[in-house]
Amino acid sequence: MVQAWQDFIDFTLFSEEQIQARIRELGEQISRDYAGKELLVVCILRGGVMFTTDLIKQITVPLAVEFMAVSSYGVGARKSEGEVRITLDLNTSIAKKHVLIVEDIIDSGHTLASVIELLKTRDPASLYVCTLLDKYSRREVEVPIRYAGFPIENHFVFGYGLDMDEYYRNLPFIGTVNLDKYVPPSG
Repeated sequence: MVQAWQDFIDFTLFSEEQIQARIRELGEQISRDYAGKELLVVCILRGGVMFTTDLIKQITVPLAVEFMAVSSYGVGARKSEGEVRITLDLNTSIAKKHVLIVEDIIDSGHTLASVIELLKTRDPASLYVCTLLDKYSRREVEVPIRYAGFPIENHFVFGYGLDMDEYYRNLPFIGTVNLDKYVPPSG
């Protein structure tokens, strides 16, 4: 049985309206910065898919989209285990292309630093990062974030692509979890 999110939400951190307004601003800034260039957006799955989908609708320069899946969390884990695994790699070359990595949240920075290190070896013309949430207080490894939607404190969050045990990604807002009230899915 999967628990209703209303039973464990502490508070709404960002409403759907706040998220969409910030995405419009990011799309305008990215469009200005990449004017006259072709852009390759690399969505980090699974959490980044909702953000990426809404973001690319706001970008006015020609772009292509690629996907990577990266794992650094074990099943049921609440923090990164440190070992980063690429579970889905890019299907096209990024050599000489302007690449923008789109991520849902940057926490310790370990996972994204590993992705950046890997992609730099593939000779992109430029490589930058756009994240919806920047949990800067937990940063252990510096990563070059060029575009950040919202800085956040050390909250455990869910919704708008962010999951709790793979559920609740479909919610249009971002909420904080009261871990004392959260019951992991059974069976």
